[in-house]
Amino acid sequence: MNAPHTAASLAGKKAAIDRELERLLEGENRLAEAMRYAVLSGGKRYRALLLLASGEGFGGARETLLPFACGVELIHNYSLVHDDLPCMDDDDFRRGRPSTHRKFSEGLALLAGDALQALAFEVMAGAPAGAAGFPRKERAIVAIGRAAGCRGMIEGQWLDISYSPGAATEDSLYELFLKKTGALILASVLAGAELGGAEAPGIKAMEEYGRNLGLAFQLRDDILDSSKETETVVPSHPNAVALFGVENTRNRLFGCIDGALAALDGLPLRHEELRHLASMLRSLDGDEIHG
Repeated sequence: MNAPHTAASLAGKKAAIDRELERLLEGENRLAEAMRYAVLSGGKRYRALLLLASGEGFGGARETLLPFACGVELIHNYSLVHDDLPCMDDDDFRRGRPSTHRKFSEGLALLAGDALQALAFEVMAGAPAGAAGFPRKERAIVAIGRAAGCRGMIEGQWLDISYSPGAATEDSLYELFLKKTGALILASVLAGAELGGAEAPGIKAMEEYGRNLGLAFQLRDDILDSSKETETVVPSHPNAVALFGVENTRNRLFGCIDGALAALDGLPLRHEELRHLASMLRSLDGDEIHG
């Protein structure tokens, strides 16, 4: 599959994800409106695409994978709603428009985030898998739940808001990256592999791919964030550029991308989409992937 065909295939997957999210978020009250506002605002569906690409790459069925792809997207967007709140990052804008708590209220934004998280697990639990596929479905839900919770994304968010400028080390920074950003990315590719029927070598390859991709995603984010700030600004949150410098951070980014791609070598099934999704992170010209 060449690059244009791969990009077109991913665009088709994104359209399917968006259609299903619109269906899942139907509702007429103010809470439903806030949930739709948070999710249906132009996100790139990167984690959801990873899950679909991983699962279908191992031969998984779309009808089983799509609820999980939507589930990780709902979890990701709930985390963004909460991350923007005044008690967290206190961001007034998300994806070029007022953040959810600015559009509605802090209370409604908090509840919308809670509702999105609960809906995610409802949707994944209802995914059709059959008796034979139930153990893999169960393992996929456990992996996503662990990644989203107190041993993954939530702990990473705590490390983020408790950060003290100047206190970061390479180990502490990478721990934060692997939890706050990397955990859900890793869980997405692992859940896809599980649902697709991957055996142990495939699961191991996805672990290596996902870990490298999670680090690369945040390293790239930090490079883009640092380019928006003046040299005199001291970052209020952990930032790789502040610790390593721009050139070293760029080298680490490209090294992680190469590591992710190398993890796919030798797998028997098609994984062009996963290669494309990793290679996209080499672009430092804009922020078309974030969100």
